[in-house]
Amino acid sequence: MILSLKNKTLVFILLIYFSSITLMRSQNAAKERFATAADRPELYLPLLKNKNVIIAANQTSLLKDKKHLVDFLVENKVKIKSIFAPEHGFRGTADAGEHVKSGVDTKTGLPIVSLYGDNKKPKAEYLKGADVILFDIQDVGVRFYTYISTLTYIMEAAAENNIEVIVLDRPNPHDGYTDGPMMRNQWKSFIGLHNVPVVYGLTIGEYGNMVNGEKWLRNNVTAKYTVIPMLNYHKQKRYGVLDKPSPNLPNDKSINLYPSLCFFEGTQVSVGRGTELPFQIYGSPWTKSFDYQFTPKPTSGAKDPFLNGKLCYGENLSNYDKDLRSLNLEWLLKSYKDYKNPQQNYFLKNLFFDKLAGSDELRKQMIGGKSEKEIRESWKKDLENFEKIRQKYISYPN
Repeated sequence: MILSLKNKTLVFILLIYFSSITLMRSQNAAKERFATAADRPELYLPLLKNKNVIIAANQTSLLKDKKHLVDFLVENKVKIKSIFAPEHGFRGTADAGEHVKSGVDTKTGLPIVSLYGDNKKPKAEYLKGADVILFDIQDVGVRFYTYISTLTYIMEAAAENNIEVIVLDRPNPHDGYTDGPMMRNQWKSFIGLHNVPVVYGLTIGEYGNMVNGEKWLRNNVTAKYTVIPMLNYHKQKRYGVLDKPSPNLPNDKSINLYPSLCFFEGTQVSVGRGTELPFQIYGSPWTKSFDYQFTPKPTSGAKDPFLNGKLCYGENLSNYDKDLRSLNLEWLLKSYKDYKNPQQNYFLKNLFFDKLAGSDELRKQMIGGKSEKEIRESWKKDLENFEKIRQKYISYPN
């Protein structure tokens, strides 16, 4: 078929049109390309040149091709002095609360210093000869998750020893909102060092800026602190993690449910440690009104799980399809009301629940029969006051 001049002109115009559309789409895609700070080496490698560097890292310290940051830095001739490992260890295999030993990374031969157990804050001897501590650990944006405490102690030790801290920023799976009860001074611990709510709505890089800016380090010292930002990060968008941040947060679902279910860790109710669904189920032998059943058993990430070997009745939330942007107290209050064991209190005797909640107020509210609405109302003023602080440290689009 021979096209007329008019048809040829039309085809040419259409080709130009669709080519321009394709080009615009590719340009927009390039503009919106997301990258963690670890995948922006052009920003941080120059800062490490000719420096003696300590890396604070674990199994989540990955580039987009799943290469570990430590391996990448070794390849790029960065002078690494040692590795600081947080709770769960450098490879992320230790149970929650399990003592993590120092040692040597078998792949690189680099010494590993544990920052968990009795040595949560780096000692001066571990910092000797270092110029920079490079921190790259995936946080989950929840107060009682200990990586923000590890960052705080690193910043404090660095400030005291005139060492710079550089944070490679990563997404907060619970960014863009704040929720939960506030930490009170009397209940501060490694699972809650600062007066912030359970969900604080900042990336770990932003959080460190808040710690510095609000003078929360001991003796009001201030760390020399730099954040390498992510590319095209939006605080209201949800980003998956490259590797599980700890053994019992194996996927995005468990991370999404974690702020709501972790309160159970201070009760006689299991959160599924020792099952295939940790932090996606809950139950106990004394909540028999629930239909779902499971039995915790030893696993690699829970060597002696709570309620080990006991049949538990509860709820399976692994198919819960809501993207939680607030704490869900329904499950906690339901299990409390259903709990039937006259020999044993619902809350653990050590009152670990109060440390998780930040005070004894939530426990007393539950005992007093307060509704979820009443409990939430009691958080309102604290959340409003914290928001004034938080706004000062937000560095990404909301």
